[in-house]
Amino acid sequence: MKKIVTNIMAISALFLASQQLTAQKVVVGREVETTNDGKMLLGMQLKSKFTEAPYSDWYVKEHDEYALDQKAVSELKKDKINSYNLVVFIGTWCEDSHRDFPRLMRILEEVNYPEGKLKIIAVNRKKESPNGEEGLYNVHKVPTIIVQKYGKEIGRIIEMPTTGYIERDLVEILKKDDGSVIKEIFSK
Repeated sequence: MKKIVTNIMAISALFLASQQLTAQKVVVGREVETTNDGKMLLGMQLKSKFTEAPYSDWYVKEHDEYALDQKAVSELKKDKINSYNLVVFIGTWCEDSHRDFPRLMRILEEVNYPEGKLKIIAVNRKKESPNGEEGLYNVHKVPTIIVQKYGKEIGRIIEMPTTGYIERDLVEILKKDDGSVIKEIFSK
């Protein structure tokens, strides 16, 4: 009996120690001042941060003026984009991010995408984030939009949509999802 209690205590201690080691404080909304680029966002961000100056200078105009491809938006709803997770890497210094990130947000608003399934990570000019997520996701260019289901990548849009429209590229990614992720999970 004493051995069982000792083992339980040891396992509990190891579990708590591992929790302590893996628990990182994630700073959301980090902003830095740079010599060449002025204010820059780094790391995890909330959508609301982009409606504040100086980011609102480029975000609001592109967001509000973007004409959605309604057919593609309907397809996204039909293909249940809300059941997927999105990880988006952007640079607040990057012109491609200035164009495509606000457009993506407009699309996601149109399909009522849950903010809890969206992860926005801002990187510096070296494409680095404070917690190194760019390495985990193998990101070398921004913007990069990664579509995931059950923690597995289904597809990504890198730098610019190949069709010219983010919503059309997202439809193409969702069409390729044949459920093989589920098959892969259950075949193990």
